[in-house]
Amino acid sequence: MITRRQQLTVLAAAALLAVGTARAEDTVKIGLILPMTGQQASTGREVEAGVKLWMARHGDKAGGKKVEVIVKDDATVPATTRRLAQELVVNDKVAVIAGFGITPSAMAAAPIATQSKTPMVVMAAATSAITEASPFIVRTSFTLPQASVSIAEWATKNGIKRVDTLVSDYGPGNDAEKFFVDRFKLNGGKVIESLRTPLRSPDFAPVLQKVRDDKPDALFVFLPSGQGAQFMKQFAERGLDKAGIKLIATGDVTDDDQLQEMGPVALGVVTAHHYSVAHPSEQNKKFVAAFEKANKFRPNFMAVGGYDGMRVIYNALNATHGATGEKLLDAMKGQTFESPRGPVFIDAQTRDIVQDIYIRKVEKQGDQYYNVEFETLKSVKDPGKVK
Repeated sequence: MITRRQQLTVLAAAALLAVGTARAEDTVKIGLILPMTGQQASTGREVEAGVKLWMARHGDKAGGKKVEVIVKDDATVPATTRRLAQELVVNDKVAVIAGFGITPSAMAAAPIATQSKTPMVVMAAATSAITEASPFIVRTSFTLPQASVSIAEWATKNGIKRVDTLVSDYGPGNDAEKFFVDRFKLNGGKVIESLRTPLRSPDFAPVLQKVRDDKPDALFVFLPSGQGAQFMKQFAERGLDKAGIKLIATGDVTDDDQLQEMGPVALGVVTAHHYSVAHPSEQNKKFVAAFEKANKFRPNFMAVGGYDGMRVIYNALNATHGATGEKLLDAMKGQTFESPRGPVFIDAQTRDIVQDIYIRKVEKQGDQYYNVEFETLKSVKDPGKVK
């Protein structure tokens, strides 16, 4: 026989457990895995700031539940990314894993998303094949083929006939090189030499000297976000800006986050990309003003990837009244919305992003440097998935 006091103790414990369970059911957790330290720390800083801005502007509730974001630093070490993804799914019971600063990190987490049936929102990494690594991946950033094919088209239409290419030697660099070269050659251009630099701690001086010796009409470049300022400094030191060699690139090179550091050497550089802080829409002007007020630094394309990633998650939670797993994933597919970057569509079949790509030129306005858009390619799908 149990005593009255023991009965009350059991009832109190059950009540506390019920309250705790109810609170857990009323909260949806998002695991945000980003490089917050190391060479790509600027990527983590920008994506996290974009996520926080979405929540500051739209509240911390979606689908009738409180939204909690758990930030983890993987320092761009794929083994760490995989471990963190597993811990977030198993221990923290997150409904979504998100972020992913570089392609190897996204690929490392993909099996965890598949095995646990957890939606995975890629906010930064840009290799075409990422969404094929798991049926639970949705992308809100961009793909390198989108930008590379666009700048190759522009180059051949504007008198550039001979180029060298220079890319960072990993997945996105491989994509950028392949899709630029294929389209440039298809349009009658000639590639003199294809050069690569390591992802970590690159020294650009030797390859830039090789470019100067080749004397191409232009140098096509892809580098991950965060390496552009160092590259532009060495580009100027080697005198390529004075040697008549044009610089054309994907937008990562003239990253808005670092453009001010580059200074006059960046003037006139032409790039293809999906976002510029100078994009002239009213929505973007409001986004930039709110972002700079909250952070005291410029938003870049990584910030927009984080901001729109949260938009996709919130929209899906609201549509499903806080569902998780496959129901939440299905609600992410096919979303259409107006982003600070312009119109966006999440392709329901590929789970990849369809968006406008802009041809831009670096210009100085007042005492600031901007990527100023002068041509738009509408609703560009990932060329890597266009059959």
